[in-house]
Amino acid sequence: MSINLKDDIKPISYIKTNAADMMKYVNDNKNSIIITQHGEAKAVLVDIESYQTMQDAFNLLKLVQISEKDIREGRYKESEQVFSDIKKQFNLDEE
Repeated sequence: MSINLKDDIKPISYIKTNAADMMKYVNDNKNSIIITQHGEAKAVLVDIESYQTMQDAFNLLKLVQISEKDIREGRYKESEQVFSDIKKQFNLDEE
């Protein structure tokens, strides 16, 4: 997905008068529209699927951050210990 300067950057006045067309554009093309106000980029109009994908990616990155912090602070177990604990908890025989 690359930005098309002609189609993907619009002033807010254009968005106001063409909102339905702009929503159709972002949904059909999966291209976000950068909305400007007084010549400066102020917001982005994005289709819901792309937005959900971004939110999912941010949530995954947050889990990675939390995990990295736990590792730095020594709050982890080696995988062998985890599997051993699971086997003990569920009375699984060693194979």
